[in-house]
Amino acid sequence: MNTLLNIIWLVLSGIWLWLGYVLAGILMCVLIVTIPLGVASFRIANYAIWPFGREVVSKPTSGTWSFLGNVVWVILAGWWLALEHIVTGLLLCITIIGIPLGIANFKLVPVSLAPLGKEIVDKA
Repeated sequence: MNTLLNIIWLVLSGIWLWLGYVLAGILMCVLIVTIPLGVASFRIANYAIWPFGREVVSKPTSGTWSFLGNVVWVILAGWWLALEHIVTGLLLCITIIGIPLGIANFKLVPVSLAPLGKEIVDKA
């Protein structure tokens, strides 16, 4: 079932979300100071293109630097990626088939706002 949902996700919203995260990652890597944010963006892009069967968990070792990095991330790129998830989720919830995909988009909003201090793991 996860594979079927991932294929539908890829066609309906995964490619656009992936492109948004990759663009944010490239922009973050242009500035030397924000390279860790670019790496986090690429990691979340990998999750945003194929999310079903995986989940995001908080790292217990993240600390003050993750918080400060997330503040910079929200200012530079997080708010428009979160907006992309919200708009895509609302559009997907228009149809019955798209409701699970819309809910998955809404679950990605916190990750798009604060990617540092998070880890992507398999559910199994």
